[in-house]
Amino acid sequence: MGRRERETVARAVRLHDAARSLTDDHGRAVEAVRAALRPIQDAAVEQGLDALPVARLQDATEGRLRLAGVEKSGLRTVRQVLEAGPYRLRQIPGVGQRTADQMVGAARQLSDAVRETVAVRIDVDRPEPRTTALVTALHVLVEAGPDARHAVGAAAELVERLDPLLADARPAARRLGMVVAGRARKARALKAVEELRALVAEAAEAGTPEALAQASVDLLRGTSDDLAAWVDFELRSAEYYGLLAEISGRAPDTAAAEGFLPDGIAERVRGQQLDDSRLRVSLRGYQAFGARFALAQRRVILGDEMGLGKTVQAMAALTHLAAEGQSHFMVVCPASVLVNWTRELESRTSLHVTPLHGPDRHEAFAYWKGRGGAAVTTFDALRGFPAPGGGEMGMLVVDEAHAVKNPKALRSQAVAQWAGHCERVLFMTGTPMENRVAEFRNLVRMLDEGVADRVDDRAGLPGSVAFRKAVAPVYLRRNQVDVLAELPALQHTDEWEEPSASDEEAYREAVRSGNFMAMRRAAYARPEKSAKLVRLREIVQETAENGLKVVVFSHFRDVLGAVGDALDTGRRTHGPVVGPLTGSVPPERRQLLVDEFAAVPGPAVLLAQIQAGGVGLNIQAASVVVICEPQVKPTIEQQAVARAHRMGQVRPVRVHRLLAPGGVDERMVEMLRRKARLFDTYARRSAVAEATPDAVDVSDTELARRIVAEEQERLGFATGSAASEPLLDAGTGLVADERSSSA
Repeated sequence: MGRRERETVARAVRLHDAARSLTDDHGRAVEAVRAALRPIQDAAVEQGLDALPVARLQDATEGRLRLAGVEKSGLRTVRQVLEAGPYRLRQIPGVGQRTADQMVGAARQLSDAVRETVAVRIDVDRPEPRTTALVTALHVLVEAGPDARHAVGAAAELVERLDPLLADARPAARRLGMVVAGRARKARALKAVEELRALVAEAAEAGTPEALAQASVDLLRGTSDDLAAWVDFELRSAEYYGLLAEISGRAPDTAAAEGFLPDGIAERVRGQQLDDSRLRVSLRGYQAFGARFALAQRRVILGDEMGLGKTVQAMAALTHLAAEGQSHFMVVCPASVLVNWTRELESRTSLHVTPLHGPDRHEAFAYWKGRGGAAVTTFDALRGFPAPGGGEMGMLVVDEAHAVKNPKALRSQAVAQWAGHCERVLFMTGTPMENRVAEFRNLVRMLDEGVADRVDDRAGLPGSVAFRKAVAPVYLRRNQVDVLAELPALQHTDEWEEPSASDEEAYREAVRSGNFMAMRRAAYARPEKSAKLVRLREIVQETAENGLKVVVFSHFRDVLGAVGDALDTGRRTHGPVVGPLTGSVPPERRQLLVDEFAAVPGPAVLLAQIQAGGVGLNIQAASVVVICEPQVKPTIEQQAVARAHRMGQVRPVRVHRLLAPGGVDERMVEMLRRKARLFDTYARRSAVAEATPDAVDVSDTELARRIVAEEQERLGFATGSAASEPLLDAGTGLVADERSSSA
């Protein structure tokens, strides 16, 4: 009997040691971040205190201090008072021990307040030793990823469960331990051994030992070099900032993060469990709350401002339900974001994803019904599918839900029918609804008729707080400024748009002719049916709804013309369209156009050719940048974005790059991604590279020829003809097309 018990205890000890080792490794990685963060915070606090005049000490002491003598002594700022200390302060005429102590105490109080509010910004364009140390420390944890975070959580739980059991089982671990133990001690040991056996078996079945070992390896691997960490930070800065906020304890104001919900609803949401084991990305605190809100309230509208990650919150809710045993989920969205949804679900969750779009959508629907997972379809396609039976669907998610605000529209009726058959429904919209009460009520009626009946047309008039209180059971909205303590200054989103049939036809014609430039702008060749233009209008409209300005960049003048025509009918909602700013516009006139754009009091759109608008201009008025097609050099895009994302820009900048899958866009993105590290190694930190995008040509003259040849082969066109040898500009490696692209 003794040998079996000893083996069980030994296995439990090994599992405990592995769990303890992982928690220690993780603790050291976290402490490394805190150590790197400390001097940056200290410097930021000192800078903040330098900006506070001595007179602010009166605020902390309710005006009891007399500071005239202090200011005359040369101490002008709160920081100088702190550095002077009580001894030097007492040397000032009229300042005694009590006054000096009060001044130092008030200064420390202000210092603590500044430390609570100071935000750490990591400037990727001006790396210095302190920020490099922070980025490399964060890189270890970001690179380890969500799997390591889950493993650390499992390790902490194992240590907590194993500690008391191993203590009780100690007699069974030694040959004579049970012989000398008393009856009660022996009984506790045998019971503990049985519980250890079950716990070890449970961990083995779940693959926990392997997960612990892999997580330890990932945490100890470290970063290859500083440059690799900086490159990774640029690619996924939001993950770095999210982790930084979590470690620093700089959580946003709780009420703001919870959308100022009434206490009763907020408490219920906080009590909702969230299983993120099937999610491949880490959640920020407010995002976890949003997912819990959708789960706890069951039928809701998530109305967060653009850039706060509504999609990942929806995915968190879906994966939680999948972990609970739900098998079928439906995502309904505009056709322009169907590819995005499909890719996000595939890369960020473990759910099986089935797009329901195109001529084979009914076969795909039957497959999804049998296979399960997440189906992604469009508003129009949903009308052709039968509504589910009761209890069949885990959750219905409707993106850009403001598109179904009109109850008379067929798409609205289809969504309403599906929503009526689903226990859980999540509508998503970044459009603020406070001033659109009638439209909002139509959406709410699909979710909760009782709440809809209580919302009258005057609900939004007293202000957003009154409106949110009235609709709190079904509506959650947070703004960036309220919930992002360390606000990412720059957010990149690749918008993959499924080409329309007309887009595909135009693209095939361009490939057949071997015209690289025509291939790049084929998505806009037939504007009336352009999928990219549909998405661009949506981005501009949502930007305007949030009171922001947008700049649209393209390499091609005729693309900008198509964009201008497409936006022309909506000027009353998105504001004036300024430009286009092209290479043919004299330099002095270019800045006048930018000034005209900045002077518009509300939303506006600036159209700019990327080579002309991306150099030498300051476009800080724009908070959103749209790039119509991928550029052949990373520097071209980077310099264009830098026109908006620069000193003087007080809001974060969101960059949307419009891409079409399967063709020239995808091939360019793949090639440029492979070259990105080489570019960063040799050019990114170079003053010469900052001066001109042609300093290092990472898009060599073979890029266009290679893509044309590969696309002709993929689409079945004969190669080797003159058409497959596109005319190239030797100076840039681009296909020459002076009529449409000259800058």
